[in-house]
Amino acid sequence: MKFAAELAKMVKQGDVLALTGELGAGKTCFVKGLANELGVKETVTSPTFALLKTYHGLMDLYHLDLYRLDRIEDLLDIGIEDYLPGDGITVIEWGDKAGDLLPEDTLFIEFRQGSTDDQRSITVKARGREWTERMGRFNYDGPRV
Repeated sequence: MKFAAELAKMVKQGDVLALTGELGAGKTCFVKGLANELGVKETVTSPTFALLKTYHGLMDLYHLDLYRLDRIEDLLDIGIEDYLPGDGITVIEWGDKAGDLLPEDTLFIEFRQGSTDDQRSITVKARGREWTERMGRFNYDGPRV
């Protein structure tokens, strides 16, 4: 949650974040932290069955969950191009399933469970000039494993 809150200070309209990791690794928890920092008042839940939820705060937050999708055509059917990039911030759980549909500037965040239930390992990879420059300035002083 603290990592998401710090990262929220850097996001801007049109950003795309692609989250990966096993079930229960912390993807939805991250989105909750991001949404909270962006002033979203609604309860954030996983959109596994709805596929997409929109939250309104300082900026719109589009929360997609691609877990149940198997084909790129399924993504096109739900209109994913409208959110890549969109007029808000797009966060995609199981973002690796979007493949080549992701824009050049995408921040990839991988979550792994730690050695205890409350520990997580987070790996961040910036793709594209925008995210590479921003992450070069990112200073997270939270706990590290």
